[in-house]
Amino acid sequence: MPLKQFTTDFQGLGKEISFRYDVDFLDFQRGFLVENYYSFDNLFDFSSKNKVNLDSLDDDFFYVEIGNVSKEGDIEPVKLNFNERKEEEENYYKKIEKGDIICAEKNNILIAKVRPNLKKYVLMDGENQKYFYTSAFVHLVPKRLNKILYYSFRTIFYENLIAISRQGKGYPTLKENDFYYLKFDKKIIDKLSKKQDQIIAEIEPIEKKIKELKSQITPPQEIINKVFVREFKFDLKKFEELKKIKNYYLELSKFADNRDIRQSVKFHREGGAFVISQLKKVTDKRIKHFLAEPIVLGKGVSPSNYDDNGDYFYISMANIKNWKFESDDTRLVSREYSRKNLNKTVSKDDILIARSGEGTIGKVAVIDDEDIQGIFADFTMRIRLKNYNPLFAYYYFRTDYFQYLIEVNKKGLGNNTNIFPGQIQEFPMIDIPLKSQQKIVDEIKTELDKQEEMKKKIETQRNKIDEIIENAIK
Repeated sequence: MPLKQFTTDFQGLGKEISFRYDVDFLDFQRGFLVENYYSFDNLFDFSSKNKVNLDSLDDDFFYVEIGNVSKEGDIEPVKLNFNERKEEEENYYKKIEKGDIICAEKNNILIAKVRPNLKKYVLMDGENQKYFYTSAFVHLVPKRLNKILYYSFRTIFYENLIAISRQGKGYPTLKENDFYYLKFDKKIIDKLSKKQDQIIAEIEPIEKKIKELKSQITPPQEIINKVFVREFKFDLKKFEELKKIKNYYLELSKFADNRDIRQSVKFHREGGAFVISQLKKVTDKRIKHFLAEPIVLGKGVSPSNYDDNGDYFYISMANIKNWKFESDDTRLVSREYSRKNLNKTVSKDDILIARSGEGTIGKVAVIDDEDIQGIFADFTMRIRLKNYNPLFAYYYFRTDYFQYLIEVNKKGLGNNTNIFPGQIQEFPMIDIPLKSQQKIVDEIKTELDKQEEMKKKIETQRNKIDEIIENAIK
């Protein structure tokens, strides 16, 4: 990328209310002449009708946070009900009660305020307009070109969004006021307007095809649970019933029947006791019996440790929150930092577990890259096994049973919850021959691979939409 170089003065910088002086922002602003662009106000309003009356939420409803939106704009909402509050969902309810909830109408556009570079943008259609959303989205109401502007943000106007985002030491962010600095090339908007009917006519059949393909996708959790239910007689129906129980009685001796003398209601839930009893019918072994070395926590990092010329990635919780290691936005650390922390590196077949934070704690990833060079974060832990199939362990760790053990054993309040190696190593570990493990792995992997093939077909269709938008302005 060529070096950007231009001259500005303090008077020019001072005209911007937040005194911004990042290069991309200044370069973007100077790239437009007054008569050559449409302003944000020409094309959009901010929604003034997105308030939600909490008293109306008296039944099941669906709530969407930024983490529930994929980079393709797909949504996996959380189902909530104030009359059936579950402790593991309490963080959602508290945020909603504080007003962190909005609604949106058809053709509205939501854009994530945090990390807009990940393209977590949502177009309201017939289905997702029924959901409620966190106010951590900027809520736009297009004045025209509704759907076309949404797809344009993902393609030809993506750089515009990134240019106005605030680039600090952390993730890029957006505020509503930043959008007033958006500028849209007048020639491009005019071409899109002129071809609007043609563009929509080409896009809608593709959207229909995408919807058909998405309906054929089975969630990975469902595939994994199904196999473990069949093989090890997990009783998920009774498990779900027990999870709903809020009131129960315990003998005082039960409070002393654990290494920490835990007294919390969550720790003693009947659902947790049921999971343990079920797993004890399958195995008498624990994770610690299969460790090649003790489970260890990762290493913290400071901004000064990052170095684009480094050799090792820094693997944070964010890089494994989707149940696999994702290198997007993974930063490199300095050679000095990595040299001092070679005992915190990952190798092929290592398993990483997020140990902190609501919504992330318990997420698991298995390292499948032979040549990866990475140091894992202090809010993750590394598990290395011996005489055990790492993929079988990974799938087991993803089951509802294992994830519930993390839920009832984690410590802390609110969003500041943690699970520790000393707890994880005591969890039951299924003990079956390696050959049997591999058979189960092969079955699950085959089904998951089919889902990935379906996703590739969807991606191909989405690329066609991008091409339609890009070709329309040529």
